[in-house]
Amino acid sequence: MKFFGIYVPVITPFLADYSVDEKSYAGMLEHLIDQGVHGLIVGGTTGENYALTPEELTRQFAFANDVIGGRVPWIAGVNNIRTEQVCEFARAAREHGAAAILLAVPPYSVPTQKELAAHALKVDQASGLPIMLYNFPGRSGAEMGHEFLERVGRSTNFVAIKESAGDIGRVHMLAREFPHLQLSCGADDLALEFFAWGAQSWVCAAGNFFAKEAIALFDACAVSNDFVTGRRLMKAMMPVMTVLERGGKFVQCVKYGCELDGLPAGETVRLPLRPMKKELKRVLRDAIITARTTMGQIMGEKTNG
Repeated sequence: MKFFGIYVPVITPFLADYSVDEKSYAGMLEHLIDQGVHGLIVGGTTGENYALTPEELTRQFAFANDVIGGRVPWIAGVNNIRTEQVCEFARAAREHGAAAILLAVPPYSVPTQKELAAHALKVDQASGLPIMLYNFPGRSGAEMGHEFLERVGRSTNFVAIKESAGDIGRVHMLAREFPHLQLSCGADDLALEFFAWGAQSWVCAAGNFFAKEAIALFDACAVSNDFVTGRRLMKAMMPVMTVLERGGKFVQCVKYGCELDGLPAGETVRLPLRPMKKELKRVLRDAIITARTTMGQIMGEKTNG
């Protein structure tokens, strides 16, 4: 499978009683497809998969597949602490039409590289689907290092890696030493650097409310190889990405960004997360308004030029 473009990990809207709001979820899926994203991720961390029951997550796979209807590929987030549960999610993803799965380190367990590889290969056997690895040691507690990547390379299903460590040295290493793994941006504030090092896809959480802007950056860098424009666009986007990555309320910020656009998301998050403060809302709102104004001018110049 070739990962190319903007893949958005879709938020999960909740009602006031914290139940999943499927009508609003369908609305988000339709909105993102209309915006022109290249693919969707169902059951990702931005979708609060850790706060969903196994039944809710499996239901989300089936529901999303019905709504998407083959218009864009969707990738299933199958992560869990238990290997057995991850395998069950992977099988469910295949049965419900996923094009690939997104596989991270089981949180809290801190496996060795050999243990982690055994886990990943077992999930591979259960799904048989293309796999995008998800390296985010800040959340999982362990890194997908050299030994792990070499071991899982025994299976051709491991085709890509979403790199979210925030370490540009990792990007250099992956591009240089593991060129057979498609490099995907997993750190919104480093998108420009990823594209410079050959990434052809971006798993963009901000894309829930910032899809056109993300696509514009992707088109400039990965399609047109126009890094002059790319740098200008990224410079305009950086205040938004900085709030998201460093504001301490990532999912809440993404949902609030959707709310500002009138999207059916709300800002309700499941416990243990709590709503964001008014000051952070103000900072994010101002950053989005400024970024859109500046990016609109840049894109207008390109269109008229």
